[in-house]
Amino acid sequence: MIDFYYFTSPNARKVLIALEELELPYEITWVDIREGEQFDPEYLRINPNGKIPAIVDREGPSGRPLAVFESAAILLYLAEKTGRLLPDDPDLRWEAISWTVWQVANQGPMAGQAAHFVSHAPKMGIEDAYARGRYVGEIRRLYSVMEAALTGRDYLAKEFSIADIACYPWTRVAAGHGVDIASEFTAVDAWTQRIGNRPSTKVRVADPREEQAQAHTYSAKQFQTLFRPPEPPSDDNVRG
Repeated sequence: MIDFYYFTSPNARKVLIALEELELPYEITWVDIREGEQFDPEYLRINPNGKIPAIVDREGPSGRPLAVFESAAILLYLAEKTGRLLPDDPDLRWEAISWTVWQVANQGPMAGQAAHFVSHAPKMGIEDAYARGRYVGEIRRLYSVMEAALTGRDYLAKEFSIADIACYPWTRVAAGHGVDIASEFTAVDAWTQRIGNRPSTKVRVADPREEQAQAHTYSAKQFQTLFRPPEPPSDDNVRG
């Protein structure tokens, strides 16, 4: 059994898709990042970075519970655990790993920043034309990288893998970070629809908080918690 620490987000969606694809038994533990539950000491023992997602495999490789955090690490762990979702061919395997790392180093962070300045900050009366242009321009460039890779291919590493699972949850919400992939990036759009037709991507979390979270409506306090987390204590405070 895998304990899956979850809040609705593209990064958590990756893990949900992988668990469904691999038909692994799992239980969801909701971590409400709007309310700061990601900073609870108990959760920080699982993910010291205070983010979601994270998992605890109750039957890790050594037979003991194992915590894994960071979405790419989780995808790689699940692929290794099951021997699936990575190509057997060594060249394609490393291509899939490269795209997975590309996603967490490039697509995810830039899409997240673009979404912040396109969709989230304006709801709180924050407008920053420079930041919006900077991040939308960069995520558009990154989509052009995907477009080139997917032209003439069904999947990023020729066969369906964790690379596709990593990238898909962000392209499915591209409009939220200021990009119309249907008109600008036709190969990416076709790939997004292809992945979106898989049963694993259609799974929904049966929790009333899911719909509330997907509305992306925050109080001022929740916005502060989500996007401006408290500064770590200073050395003086620690000494005091």
